[in-house]
Amino acid sequence: MKLAIAGKGGTGKTTLAGTLARLFARDGYKVIAIDADPAMNLASTLGIAPDAASKIVPISENEDLIEERTGVRPGSSGSVFSLTPNVRDIADRYGVRGPDNTMLIVMGTVKSGGIGCMCPAHSLLRALMRHILIDRRDVVIMDMEAGLEHLGRGTVRGMDAILCVVEPRTQSVETAVRVSRLARDIGVKSILAVESKVRNEEEKSFLDKRLKEIGVPIIGSVPYDEAIAKSDMLRIAPIDFAPDSPVIKAIDAIRKSLIKIYA
Repeated sequence: MKLAIAGKGGTGKTTLAGTLARLFARDGYKVIAIDADPAMNLASTLGIAPDAASKIVPISENEDLIEERTGVRPGSSGSVFSLTPNVRDIADRYGVRGPDNTMLIVMGTVKSGGIGCMCPAHSLLRALMRHILIDRRDVVIMDMEAGLEHLGRGTVRGMDAILCVVEPRTQSVETAVRVSRLARDIGVKSILAVESKVRNEEEKSFLDKRLKEIGVPIIGSVPYDEAIAKSDMLRIAPIDFAPDSPVIKAIDAIRKSLIKIYA
């Protein structure tokens, strides 16, 4: 099962990604959680200690690794590098173990070259993503950056589904429209909406109506809970800080629905 979590910044993407990863792992699945967001907050939501998280070097910034696998150090000009680097051991060597035996891989982003960048770092990231999505049999959950950069350059080809997190705001719905359109353009046929931070029936009705209009099925609705905001302030994983929160229960219901569809 390969899932990408997308949506406008601040909608609860990382809470969903980290909590889903923990819940799947508790259910006996091998889980790789991929942080592809420059904010790099997935470690905290997974429950990895701040001191350990601060030492993580994103794959895209590991210049020694990039040079070792592609034959060229980042920043070199006019050099020929491998477009098919060996990446089979990278997840196990550079992944960070989290609670419930989850594995976190921080991808980072390619900072130069734009969407069409073909540089050693991008070559390595692309090969690693292809390996994780096609060759490995883990549950993969990728927390995408707030924008649409990963969709734009096709990073999520091979995903079973994109979960688009949408809060009751017009801008958030508009982002869902763009995510849905781009996802279909790159061949991801399953786009599912997760309603997030819903405070009352009026907000839920707003999202139900708008998502129906744009043709994106809803897989679950997650309520707003102050406890989740507090867990973020304290840098404690939501599932550890408030295990009985309605948010955790709603995300677990989403997990069960995903198993019925894809497992």
